[in-house]
Amino acid sequence: MATALQHLDQYDPDALPSGEGLRIGVVTAEWNRKITLALRDACLQTLIGNGVAEASITAVQVPGSFELPSAAQMLLEYRELDAVVCLGCVIKGETRHDEYINHAVAQGLTDLGLQYGTPVIFGVLTTEDEAQAEDRAGGKHGNKGTEAAVTALRMVGLQRHLAAAAPSESAASDSGPS
Repeated sequence: MATALQHLDQYDPDALPSGEGLRIGVVTAEWNRKITLALRDACLQTLIGNGVAEASITAVQVPGSFELPSAAQMLLEYRELDAVVCLGCVIKGETRHDEYINHAVAQGLTDLGLQYGTPVIFGVLTTEDEAQAEDRAGGKHGNKGTEAAVTALRMVGLQRHLAAAAPSESAASDSGPS
């Protein structure tokens, strides 16, 4: 769905799983800093506002969006986290660099989430121009940082729900043929 048809920071807080006890990593690209810091601030505010303790958030910065997957992997390797939110902004320029960066970042973050079994959230703006980025970093379309935080909480909630509903190994082995 196109962002123009929705507001990025509208969500039902009553339908959102609590962030209490969660440990979340937040990786923010420094390139397009004005935009990415607005994304980060909204993300952190949303996480904390929904019960994630500030001390349970590991926030790091990287030079650009291309480095988001590497930093996310480092966090997953060296911290015990329930999710990692990656925030960046790639604005189309005169060359096709944006296509290469966006594809590589999306694939890298997807691969990490599957490899580690931990939600790795793609909170990267991929816009035609700076005005579109500003509209999605607290402007008329809301803030993608809020949306990314909400996505992290929902995905961790889903993971925990499915894990709790899964049959235990001992119950599965007890019910098998003798």
